[in-house]
Amino acid sequence: MEIPPCSPEAVLDHIGAGTELIVPIANGEPTLLMDVIEGAAGGLDEVRVHQMHALHDRPYLAGEFGENLKHISYFLSHVTRPHFTKGTIGLVPSHFSEVYAIMRDRTYDPLVIAAASPPDRHGYFSLGVCADYTSSFIGRARFFLEVTDAMPRTFGRNQIHMSQVLGWCRSDRPIVEVPPREPDETDLVIGHYVAERIPNGATIQTGIGAIPNAIMAKLHDHKDLGIHTELLSDGAVDLIEAGVVNGVRKELNRTKTVGTFALGTRRLYEFLHENTAIELWPVRYVNDPRVISRERNFVSINATLSVDFLGQCASETINGVYYSSSGGQNDFARGAMYSDGGQGFVVLRSTASNGASRIVPRLAPGDAVTTPKNTVDRIVTEYGVAELRGRSIRERTRALIAIAHPDHRAALTEEAERMEYL
Repeated sequence: MEIPPCSPEAVLDHIGAGTELIVPIANGEPTLLMDVIEGAAGGLDEVRVHQMHALHDRPYLAGEFGENLKHISYFLSHVTRPHFTKGTIGLVPSHFSEVYAIMRDRTYDPLVIAAASPPDRHGYFSLGVCADYTSSFIGRARFFLEVTDAMPRTFGRNQIHMSQVLGWCRSDRPIVEVPPREPDETDLVIGHYVAERIPNGATIQTGIGAIPNAIMAKLHDHKDLGIHTELLSDGAVDLIEAGVVNGVRKELNRTKTVGTFALGTRRLYEFLHENTAIELWPVRYVNDPRVISRERNFVSINATLSVDFLGQCASETINGVYYSSSGGQNDFARGAMYSDGGQGFVVLRSTASNGASRIVPRLAPGDAVTTPKNTVDRIVTEYGVAELRGRSIRERTRALIAIAHPDHRAALTEEAERMEYL
């Protein structure tokens, strides 16, 4: 069954009063379709857009169309953060693994609009750099696609047949590139502490940023690593091409590198195109702690913004002000905790840019705990590794002060004694 492309305006035929739109994460957003929808916003009636981590700023995010068209976020990005602060968008607290279930339960007859690769000779589109929550709606919701030649064709569980879509249009939209941040000396020291504790044959999860890049750069002497992660970045390409990552010791999806979305440079996107060694799966599978726990020697690596003496990690707020959201940090921390030989690393620099200690006696009022005290395993700064799992509060306090910046250790010790933690 071959369905020819239509105009992007055709998407409006499927949007009525109260329509709930599901939009993929990051580069999965169909920018031309969103342009059309915004252009018609004056005639819309309480249409809601559900999305994680938007990369494109838009007038509707600033509330320019009132209740006609509103945004509901599940993770704040640099684009949506100021709009949340101004109160023009909503934010739903959630674990990434549960976003599909939340969207499913709070929407009725949603319309998924997504970017996709051109259809193959069998009539299948690929959702390209995304599987996330969107792919779980295949066969369960209406779809309208925006096809661009720039979108790589990827494998896994993110294909949809032409017969399953209401329509599709073409565009020449580019894919946003996010160059990797170059690690400095401090990042490399942190990377060394983590890398030396990762055994050969481990399956790893890591994110994007200078410290994760530093950790990946320190893994080139390892053997037979596997990757099972929510985010695939350029660092994964280096390890796969070097033969360090081959997945031969994985319990699940053996020999395959598994993720749920990809974000990086053109090099990454070209590497993903028609690469059968890479599979993108729905986030409700990739981030499910029960799935993660089935891998032996699973290593979870995530970043945080501050840690208190109990080991609570505030990774989504700064001094009580929302900065991002939970994402998959707690998903992977719990999965690693249940893995045979698993390790959960939470990494951070010992001080913030203003010199304040990121190891604190108590979290700031209003700070949200992303990785709780009962789940936390190892905290890493440039001054070492604090092993917290199974340790008493007194032992945790001593270990955390030992990896705090030397300029703050005396004050932290004094406060710990006042709190009767030491």
